[in-house]
Amino acid sequence: MSTGADGEIRSLLARVAQLADAGTIEEYLELFTEDAGWEMPANPAAGAPADRRVGRVDIGAGVRARRAAGVQGPGTATRHVVTSIAVDVESAAAVSYWMFFADTSTVPRLVSLGRYDDRLRRVDGRWRLAYRTITVG
Repeated sequence: MSTGADGEIRSLLARVAQLADAGTIEEYLELFTEDAGWEMPANPAAGAPADRRVGRVDIGAGVRARRAAGVQGPGTATRHVVTSIAVDVESAAAVSYWMFFADTSTVPRLVSLGRYDDRLRRVDGRWRLAYRTITVG
């Protein structure tokens, strides 16, 4: 069991994945700093174009676009699974692997996988995601 800052960061990363699939956009965005950055390359297997976002408002626009395209979010039967999480509390960073599944309500299908490189920051006593770089593969 992880405790302290390590456990808080692990919980944050799990909540980001869970809310990408089933939460409200507002709940999801609360997990990011106001000035957060988020970038990923194109992921044709998941139907997602390359994207780079800065700030909660812009990140929210990206989430809305992916949800409108049916790539993720409530009702899409998709799941983000985060694993192999390595947290460095001193540098406020984490590296983890992710898997993205579709058709989770029937026969789950692994669509793609990759790595998250995350920088974190404490805001008002809680850890928030400050920058996420996504690597596919």
